[in-house]
Amino acid sequence: MIVVKDFSLGLTAMSGQPLNFYADYSVKDGRDVLSYTTDRGRVTVKALGSGERSHISYSHWGRYTDNTARQELIKRFGLRDDMRKIYGELDTDDYMNAAITELRGLRITENDPWETTLCFVISQFNNIKRIRGIVGRLTERFGEELEIGDGTVRSFPRPETLANADLSEIRACGTGFRDKYIRKVAQECGSTVDLGEIDDLDYGKAKERLMGLHGIGEKVADCILLFGYKKLDAFPVDVWVKRVVETAYFRGRKRSVREIRRFAERRWGPLAGYANQYIFWSGRENRIGKVVE
Repeated sequence: MIVVKDFSLGLTAMSGQPLNFYADYSVKDGRDVLSYTTDRGRVTVKALGSGERSHISYSHWGRYTDNTARQELIKRFGLRDDMRKIYGELDTDDYMNAAITELRGLRITENDPWETTLCFVISQFNNIKRIRGIVGRLTERFGEELEIGDGTVRSFPRPETLANADLSEIRACGTGFRDKYIRKVAQECGSTVDLGEIDDLDYGKAKERLMGLHGIGEKVADCILLFGYKKLDAFPVDVWVKRVVETAYFRGRKRSVREIRRFAERRWGPLAGYANQYIFWSGRENRIGKVVE
């Protein structure tokens, strides 16, 4: 059992982060329940509460031990993040105050860099339902079969597996025009680029390295840095984020993506990534907020 303040498994799991693309989330007996598969096996997380106390329990199968599962959960869900300090630094205005109040307990997850990369390559010009479908079919076709208890599951497909796949096989998973991007970035991640080395780079150099990969632009690179490496100075700008920032902070006046990133850097600095997720999800929920004076 892990007890932590200000953690909502439901908000975190369903807020457009990578786990939302391939994990199974539900609510059972008043508890948030999330199950996901890695190359080690299967983990199921249950959480009750999200304010002063959230009680988190977990089960695991496969090659996990109780300690490795626990440490993975703490890291993946940011359970050591000082949310009191984070909220204190994010709460700069009426809009962000409303977003924090509505979404309290939403945390930034830190996921496997390859899983994050593939998910956000697939995410381009796509929606969450379709992304989940594509990732699920790719996993079923290309993932490794793992034994867990009395059953089997498939792990997330490895880059080397997709790198050697026929485009027709990838396309059969509903990827559309993304088939070439998926195979090419898998080839690059399995040979010319070591995703593990990116973690040691500062934000600017890490972003430049990722944007050297096939089909990865600025927004996708920022998503990978935020959710695959937890570089909290990353501030991905999509249509929702752009709209909310323009409405809440610029009285509806249009601003370029570069101007919005600079604004976020000045306002929230090293926690811009956390601000981004609250802006994004409140925008998705159509909570644009009032104009800041």
